[in-house]
Amino acid sequence: MARFQYRLQTALAGLLGVGFSFLLMGWCYIPSAQAAPIPSLNLPIAYLPPGDAITDPKALLRYALPIDSPEIRKVQDKLEGLNYALRTKQWGRAKREINGSAKLLNRKRSAIVEAIPEERRSLADPLFEQISLQLEGMQTAAQSKDLETLWTERRSVLNAIGDLEGLMVKGFPYEVPADYDNLPQLKGRATVEFKTNEGLVSVVVDGYSAPVTAGNFVDLIERGFYDGMTFDRAEENYVLQTGDPDGPEAGFIDPKTKKYRAIPLEILVEGDDAPTYGATLEELGRFLEKPVLPFNSFGALAMARPESEPDGGSSQFFFFLFEPELTPAGLNLLDGRYAVFGYTIDGQDALDRMGRQGGKIISAQVVDGLDNLVAPQA
Repeated sequence: MARFQYRLQTALAGLLGVGFSFLLMGWCYIPSAQAAPIPSLNLPIAYLPPGDAITDPKALLRYALPIDSPEIRKVQDKLEGLNYALRTKQWGRAKREINGSAKLLNRKRSAIVEAIPEERRSLADPLFEQISLQLEGMQTAAQSKDLETLWTERRSVLNAIGDLEGLMVKGFPYEVPADYDNLPQLKGRATVEFKTNEGLVSVVVDGYSAPVTAGNFVDLIERGFYDGMTFDRAEENYVLQTGDPDGPEAGFIDPKTKKYRAIPLEILVEGDDAPTYGATLEELGRFLEKPVLPFNSFGALAMARPESEPDGGSSQFFFFLFEPELTPAGLNLLDGRYAVFGYTIDGQDALDRMGRQGGKIISAQVVDGLDNLVAPQA
């Protein structure tokens, strides 16, 4: 099996009370791997962002939807931010945020509906009703300090808000450069289910943020490329990697062209209209900017590549096994160097076990969203 080998600087992050992270630098050799250890920015100090970074994969996917509705985002922000108040049992704050969310939803309902294409607006009515009823349930639970019910209802409300936001998406938001017309593209999202020796793992692949990377992955899933593959790199609290086929090649050889299918590094930055291609954010002088899909969540799905070749990825990918002390969310030094193209939404326990001892993909299939896959142009 052919796998890339290289040497990279690593950084260990230690948090000080003043909110800085000093990067302690050393060299280490990582054999048989594409996904690099935590790289250094070659800066003496890296600043940590204020507040709690989002680590919930479904929340990250909600925020990554290409929509324009500040009203629904304000409702979502309040409920996503409720996480801290519930963890710390700040009941007064929790009640204020829940009440504020309910009032905001009622007051801004017309503006929220306006953001939905007319042909889908009827689908929004049951979602509004569901959200309103569940917010009432949350208000009651907050009053009685019923923490378990609050967590359950909050999760359901946010899922419904995500469905409402999904109705707002108006087609694919930008044109992918013509240079990549020869590659499969995912113009939307797809759900992939892995059957592994440790159990099922479900991921949502986000073509809105990484259409070429996601399209290549979904195409390979459909070809059965990953069926029967072992995870050839398993590092607890870091990565779980596979995709290296038997034989001398390190990636997928397209049977039509007989050539290695190379996938460009593809990263969408918050505030940009379309992804950047072919260069890391560090190389572009944008290393402090945040990708729409960051390495914040356990089971983030990313494309592996040779460290020196941004456009050298093909079939090898890895699950990022998020460890908050070594790779802090909000200032993860892999962000902008590797392309995240999805998140694990179920089966994190199976990933955790395989991260400790290795594992195998028995089979993989696209269970939703295959109609968003666009075949390469001849």
